[in-house]
Amino acid sequence: MRRLLDALLISIAALAGAAQAAEYEPVKNKPVPIRVGTYGYYVQGQGGPASATNEGFNSNAGFVVTPEGVVVIDALGTPSLGQELIQAIRRVTDKPVKRVLVTHYHADHVYGLQAFKAAGADIWAHRAGRAYIEGDAEARLEQRRRDLAPWVNAATRVVPADRWLDGNESFRLGGLTFDVIYLGPAHSPEDLVVVVREEQLVFTGDIIFTGRIPFVGEADSKRWLSTMDRLLALQPKIMVTGHGRVSTDPARDLTLTRDYLLYLRQTMGKAVEDFVPFDEAYRKTDWSRFETIPAFDAANRINAYGTYLLMERESLQK
Repeated sequence: MRRLLDALLISIAALAGAAQAAEYEPVKNKPVPIRVGTYGYYVQGQGGPASATNEGFNSNAGFVVTPEGVVVIDALGTPSLGQELIQAIRRVTDKPVKRVLVTHYHADHVYGLQAFKAAGADIWAHRAGRAYIEGDAEARLEQRRRDLAPWVNAATRVVPADRWLDGNESFRLGGLTFDVIYLGPAHSPEDLVVVVREEQLVFTGDIIFTGRIPFVGEADSKRWLSTMDRLLALQPKIMVTGHGRVSTDPARDLTLTRDYLLYLRQTMGKAVEDFVPFDEAYRKTDWSRFETIPAFDAANRINAYGTYLLMERESLQK
């Protein structure tokens, strides 16, 4: 009888979700939950940058099911995908989504917040993310409206957190302990990681990329590298990254992100030291080690230029 009731509740929730989904543009690339550990799940975006081809589904998101409700980590890159993630959760459990923890305010992780906010979820993020909302958020949204129409459109908005964290925060829900740890600035000024303590399950956000070139932009790569050591010190057994497959060998899977950042700093740092202009330095650098990895064409030159400027600043501080 209990199983029948549970199935009925999940079906009712799914029907309600389907009705709400009608508000958003339909997608073909639907998130599929993959179980990690006893309580955790994640959905894996496609490789490469967000595009019309993948309908903006290029990032990961996670959720943890407890007896008292669901905690979601990141919300994907369009309102449509956020709603699809809610429906994916409903196929697993009828428990309410209590909270969404935002690892960082980048477009591919936060536009789905619109669907979660409409569903009544409480949103947490680090206070440093407010600078994005007050600064580049609108320009970035306009760019996404052009590149990801119709899934990002005139009705899409950037949803701020309900609670802006000043630092680390822990809470318990349904017998599980969630540690929200501030590790920024690294990939972004507001980087948070989420640890499910009882499972040693860590959701890293974009501090770690697997299977694609990281987006570095203007990030502080020196601090980013040291942050990865702090991440390993948490001793994760399972690590859900912001992009790419789940990791059960964190030390191994840090390699791509670490090696890429080190190579950017080495090559662009040498160019700055030798007073070589950026265009010439970029043209002469051997990128063959990384050029076959997804997102190289879209991200590498931007990453190299941001690192070149960073190395200039660092050289002036010596």
